[in-house]
Amino acid sequence: MPDFPLTLTAAPDDAGQRLDQYLVAKLPDISRSRIQQVIAKGEVLINNAAAKASLRLRGDEQITVTGPPHATPLRAMAEDIPLDIMYEDDDLAIVNKPSGMMVHAGAGATDDARNRGTLVNALLHHFQELSGVGGELRPGIVHRLDRETSGLMVVAKNDEAHRRLGQQFSRREVHKTYLALVQGWPKQERGSVRSAIRRDATKRTRMTTRGSGGRDAVTHYVVKKKIDSPYGKFALLEVKIETGRTHQIRVHMSSLGHPVVGDALYGAAHELRSQSGKIRAAGMPATLELGRNFLHSAALELLHPRTKAPLSFSVPLPGQLESFLNRLLQAG
Repeated sequence: MPDFPLTLTAAPDDAGQRLDQYLVAKLPDISRSRIQQVIAKGEVLINNAAAKASLRLRGDEQITVTGPPHATPLRAMAEDIPLDIMYEDDDLAIVNKPSGMMVHAGAGATDDARNRGTLVNALLHHFQELSGVGGELRPGIVHRLDRETSGLMVVAKNDEAHRRLGQQFSRREVHKTYLALVQGWPKQERGSVRSAIRRDATKRTRMTTRGSGGRDAVTHYVVKKKIDSPYGKFALLEVKIETGRTHQIRVHMSSLGHPVVGDALYGAAHELRSQSGKIRAAGMPATLELGRNFLHSAALELLHPRTKAPLSFSVPLPGQLESFLNRLLQAG
């Protein structure tokens, strides 16, 4: 590994090459994503001026890399962020996570800003001591919810509680119930999806049920209410999952042709447009936009990791989802 800051001189043979590609070839011990981050921060200079990753070299430039070759590893930090704590004792806590909050910073995150505002940070401030089984970025985290999904989560305060709760999840003894509003009406009033889930090979932020090599996943749903509105048809579902795969409910509902409302990543409309002129007469807007996924972890049942006593918790839809649902019902 060379010393930094590092100065390189482009040769005529390098002409036409992108700046980031040039640096990847010259610095094989540093990942392309890290090189792009350093460039984006203005820590790569060409002839003493900041440059973009896509810049094409002429073959005679002086290139100076001022940024550190590797990012400083992240550690979760305590932050004074309000928490909706439903229950707590010496072993665990049950919290109601709001939409828009990441559970923890991603392992690939390199900027402190990406490690702020997380549930873990709030937990560290409120509880000080959490289990360390999940590592420094995930203290106390036994399971996760997607960033835009709201609702109930269990948090382990010590390592023994974490291990025992983890065993309950592995044995599928923890029962989670979600409420989801999906586009369209499922053909059946109740049903199950048993399609394996794997990461999409072309779009890495997505999961998919297509192809082979996925992990088994089981989702059960019951239609609680059908809505026929000027904005389209929708169904409010009660959903229970036996497994906890990444984006499981979102992927499975999309695979049925009924994506979760607001979930553009899996095919839902960015906004709902009215097909009826009666909407304006009734004082309703021509379009509706939710701004998040209509998915909420509404109920959680488990055994206390130490006493084995059954614990059961439930929370209603948050105000944003309740208001959105009411607007659809009023427009119907």
